[in-house]
Amino acid sequence: MNSPLRGDQYFLGLAIEQAQIGWEEGGVPIGAALVHDGEVLAVGRNRRVQMNSAIRHGETDCIERAGRLPASVYRKSVLYTTLSPCFMCAGTALLYEIPRIVVGENRSFERSERLLADHGVQVDVVDNAECVQLMERMLAERPSLWFEDIGEDA
Repeated sequence: MNSPLRGDQYFLGLAIEQAQIGWEEGGVPIGAALVHDGEVLAVGRNRRVQMNSAIRHGETDCIERAGRLPASVYRKSVLYTTLSPCFMCAGTALLYEIPRIVVGENRSFERSERLLADHGVQVDVVDNAECVQLMERMLAERPSLWFEDIGEDA
């Protein structure tokens, strides 16, 4: 059986793969994976550009792709995300009472970690180099798209 740290690296790796796919598709490089008892329920990526969507962030796409699940499943799941969640994604995690979120990096963006912690969510930031590099590239090459994604004017 995998140790928790090794499992976290593997599942975050799935989120990173999704972020890379999103970047290659011309979108924002943020990915996510939802895991329950070591089983991947879904992966997702930011698809705002690809789907012409206002709300399809990596985390919301992942949860949407997981489909309808019993509340008890969410309450025992872990959400892996390449970037610290925005308020919308944090709110979705809070709504479904996801107890733990593993964050690839929060250097580029951090707004909701205190909110999540105040509601009892365990937030583990691993400061993953690949996640940092993806966002550095995003900020350098597609800054206007990034500002649009977080609801700010460039």
